[in-house]
Amino acid sequence: MDSEGWLIVGLGNPGATYSGNRHNVGQMVLDELAGRMRASFRTHKAQALVAEGRAVPGGPRFVLAKPSTYMNLSGKPVSALVRFYKTPVERIVVVHDELDIPFDEVRLKRGGGHGGHNGLRDIAVALGTPDFTRIRVGIGRPPGRMDAADYVLRDFSGEERKALPSLLSDAADAVELLTTDGLVAAQQRFHSPR
Repeated sequence: MDSEGWLIVGLGNPGATYSGNRHNVGQMVLDELAGRMRASFRTHKAQALVAEGRAVPGGPRFVLAKPSTYMNLSGKPVSALVRFYKTPVERIVVVHDELDIPFDEVRLKRGGGHGGHNGLRDIAVALGTPDFTRIRVGIGRPPGRMDAADYVLRDFSGEERKALPSLLSDAADAVELLTTDGLVAAQQRFHSPR
């Protein structure tokens, strides 16, 4: 990968059973980016589906990666891709679902804890650092006393599905803005009240 390239990882679980789950929103965002890039995913030896290209002509090169493992085992494929593409940690972006952010909101941060997110935990352990950038896609808290693990493995509700295309577009925009204008500019846009 050239020095301007970025590894963008979308977290989720493999297979059609999970494809519409809240936990798979990171992979849904990568599908949105791949569509913008007119790129197709192909199987990579690092246990991932990978698509490569540029979101805009002359823009930074993206390697979009969806680990083919279950969420809590995301670290091994991500670390293999980092080695394969020789990606520095400051050019790794992980897109994932976030319970602590209201549905239909996007937040960005670099580093920090995993907040109980097993995919983030496994990636931080495998990379030996938590200092990658995260695009946190809000899915909100479960209603009532529903267990968080059950909630994230359910599909978005009918009402949520109406707003989902806009949320996925916003998250894809956040990836693009982060990679062209930097973290602070992206945070200023997406963390401001709209």
